[in-house]
Amino acid sequence: MPRGPVPGRSDLSEQALNLRWTVAGFVLATGFPANRKKQEHMSSITVLGAGAMGSGLTRPLIDSGWDVRLWGTWLDDHLIDAIEAGTPHPRIDVVISDKVKTFRSDQLAQALEGTDVVVMSVSSDGVPGVAKLALPLMKNVKALWMTSKGFSPDPEGNIQLLPDTLRRIAGELGVELPPVVAIAGPVKANECGAGMPTATIYGCLNHEVSKDAARSARTDVYAIAATNDEVGVEICAPMKNVYAIALGIADGLQEATGIPHHNLKAAAFAQAVREMSLLGVKLGARPETAFGLPGVGDLEVTGLSGRNKVYGVRIGRGETPTEAFEEMKRLEQTVEGVPATGLAVKLVEQRAADIIDDLPLLATIDAILKGEVEDVKSALSAAVLPARP
Repeated sequence: MPRGPVPGRSDLSEQALNLRWTVAGFVLATGFPANRKKQEHMSSITVLGAGAMGSGLTRPLIDSGWDVRLWGTWLDDHLIDAIEAGTPHPRIDVVISDKVKTFRSDQLAQALEGTDVVVMSVSSDGVPGVAKLALPLMKNVKALWMTSKGFSPDPEGNIQLLPDTLRRIAGELGVELPPVVAIAGPVKANECGAGMPTATIYGCLNHEVSKDAARSARTDVYAIAATNDEVGVEICAPMKNVYAIALGIADGLQEATGIPHHNLKAAAFAQAVREMSLLGVKLGARPETAFGLPGVGDLEVTGLSGRNKVYGVRIGRGETPTEAFEEMKRLEQTVEGVPATGLAVKLVEQRAADIIDDLPLLATIDAILKGEVEDVKSALSAAVLPARP
């Protein structure tokens, strides 16, 4: 993917300023009263994936009145062990409520039996496999929520957003897929699991479905906006992981040199938001979505302390991308931004080739991760600093 100056980048500040108040109004307008009553009739919800986000989400679900089931994949046995023992979850250092019913990987049918809503909360590369196992077992499920973030190739190599992957798999299996609700926004799993104030957004093509889901999971501290911009939410969710790597690199440069690189980080942040908005609009999203909770909000929190940011820090302070990735893997820290970067580049080539030159930061991150860049500071600067007029 070519890299170079981006025409019109100076328009970003005015665009962001004009949209900021619009988005703020959108969030306030679509939020629901904090004193909402719990559900009159307890409904059951099954979370697929006992990792950080799936386990963290059980807290607001319990608090909002759901009967919560948590199913662990074949990789989650040690996490289920900790939950059942009443010890802090190894990924988020929070004790999961004993009201949560746990299920092991060989108990998927039991976990799904009679459930009303399912939450897909596995890593993006695990979504197709888990979907193929779970979809045939989902009887009378009203909605399929999803915290998984990423892209997925179909058998022909076409890059899809995850809801489209679920629709494809359901079609291949000949089963009916309930409405998909994409969950995104600035949510750290440990804070969510500890009951800290959290703003998130639920997106579904059917706005009434996303609003119903938002009402059903809202608590006094877990506040939910609802939107029908599924595409915008699903573009921002994985792309913020990609761009958080760049923010981490800027912080890593500071660790390596002792000199702050705040200006560079801020420029990278602004360019990341611009690119998310451009790509989203090209694929059918609303431009303001990238300036709200799924884009600016999630990029901010991920750029502060997320796993993708930490991975970037390692690169910025001198580790190779491979060394950094292997260390994160050893620490059981999933770095979704790594696979998402390559898939995002392919997505752009396939469906948005005419804006390739407007996405220099994405191209630069891709080149860095491939080991094609020796001077990451110069490469990052070239991608995000305004061109000469």
